Amino acid sequence: MLQTEYEFELPRGYVDADGNVHTQGVMRLATALDEIAPLKDHRVQKNPAYLVVILLARVVTRLGSLDMVTPQVIENLFAADLAYLQDLYNQINGTGTGHHVVTCPECQHRFEVEQPVLGG
Repeated sequence: MLQTEYEFELPRGYVDADGNVHTQGVMRLATALDEIAPLKDHRVQKNPAYLVVILLARVVTRLGSLDMVTPQVIENLFAADLAYLQDLYNQINGTGTGHHVVTCPECQHRFEVEQPVLGG
């Protein structure tokens, strides 16, 4: 069976208006519509960098106890959490570069490795 949803834990967490921190979430696989529809959004047309905000708001289906994950939620993530979600999106949707940051379990040194392309 095809896995379409992926659980994640944000490195820092989204802090809501009441000061609650939300770290656990779920991201689903993107559809063609998820990637096409945001291009019609006036915010993306004014600023193409906003595409990631709209796209992540569409595919992050759960974040902590929030009722909805909106573009405003994504806008207010810490930079580390936004980068984490972008990497996860690329990884689960097969659009990644094949480079991953890993941590040595013995010395805790972080370094980047290239994952070979399957069938390549």
